[in-house]
Amino acid sequence: MSTETAAAAAQVAAPPPAGWEEARSRVYAVGLAAALPAVRRPLADTDGHTLAEPLTTRTDLPAFPTSSVDGWAVRGEGPWDVVGRVLAGNTPPPLTADGTTVEIATGAMVPEGTTAVLRIEESSRTADGRVTGTPRPHPEWREPGEEAYAGEELLPAGTPVDPALIGLAASCGHDQLPVRRQPRAALLVFGDELLTAGPPGAGRVRDALGPAVPAWLRRYGCQVRSSDVVGPVADTLPAHVAALRSALANADLVCTTGGTMHGPVDHLHPTLEALGADYVVNTVAVRPGFPMLLARLAGADGRVRFVAGLPGNPQSAIVALVSLVAPLLAGLTGRPMPVLPHATLAEPVPGRGDYTHLALVRLDRAAGTAHPLRHVGSAMLRGLAGADGFAVIRPGTTGEVGARVPVVPLPLLPGERSW
Repeated sequence: MSTETAAAAAQVAAPPPAGWEEARSRVYAVGLAAALPAVRRPLADTDGHTLAEPLTTRTDLPAFPTSSVDGWAVRGEGPWDVVGRVLAGNTPPPLTADGTTVEIATGAMVPEGTTAVLRIEESSRTADGRVTGTPRPHPEWREPGEEAYAGEELLPAGTPVDPALIGLAASCGHDQLPVRRQPRAALLVFGDELLTAGPPGAGRVRDALGPAVPAWLRRYGCQVRSSDVVGPVADTLPAHVAALRSALANADLVCTTGGTMHGPVDHLHPTLEALGADYVVNTVAVRPGFPMLLARLAGADGRVRFVAGLPGNPQSAIVALVSLVAPLLAGLTGRPMPVLPHATLAEPVPGRGDYTHLALVRLDRAAGTAHPLRHVGSAMLRGLAGADGFAVIRPGTTGEVGARVPVVPLPLLPGERSW
């Protein structure tokens, strides 16, 4: 059988592509089933991780009555005799006699027996040094438990850790947090036609994915070292098998670029078969990028590893990242399935028949609108460089002006909040 005939037979035997939404749900489920173990990290080292347990308070917040202003803690009616001063960080003695007061600083503990706190700017002193003034009718201090009670759950497991959460955890008395270990990722670049330096020419093209994909993976919260990026891998089956086996030894996820079809030098499918992988998704009904795939392998240690096959065309590869890798990593880190925001199309976007169309758009966040971009061919990156995400045009539909459509955001830096 000729190479062309064998490739055609493989295409005929291949199962139909999974629907785009179905594929996302499927890879999220397998990721969640293989969620990474929890580890305890000092607060300063948790940014970009994911809570493995709910965040709860160790004490009431605040833990004691706290003055919210600079002024005077008074007991009874004035004028008041000054009997002391209370600064933040001290435990004051109680006020036991009516007509007495202590000077108090913002954040200081309110003495027991205090009936009101008089603001410094609303007070005055008598000739004999006593304090006068009229306290406001509402207490000028924060009561214990006003923000949270001891043991109260503030945030659920699966919440991404960002600087605001770190500060909240510190205020609750935590020194460490239980978080999911960050996924370790590697990248294998396939294709003898690729150059790794200089301009393209003489039939060879510059590898754009080798430098870019690790940066995208880091934005999804992965650890990727420079030594984890290998390629171009020689276009032979033995070279592919050796490279993938080596990468899987240390990685939770290995991404590959190119080789996802069944051409004469596309060795990814035979490599996965040689290593005993099972397909989670093998092609997706989406344009661009449909020959994407996700496979899983069980290592000798029993731990599950994943292989994400990204198409060789650069924009198609990024479509595969947002379609398969993003929900997989959400599952692995114990986060909820990403919920897609919506935007209103400011211009029409064509459909792709029975396939989902992911169309690059720039977002006007103030207006809530999505604007399609130019230079969006599957081999192009110019449109991607100015994009905020992909508008989702569902199968059998077209994106008409004014239509509300889901948008798949491009990943942000760890800790950044989406729109």
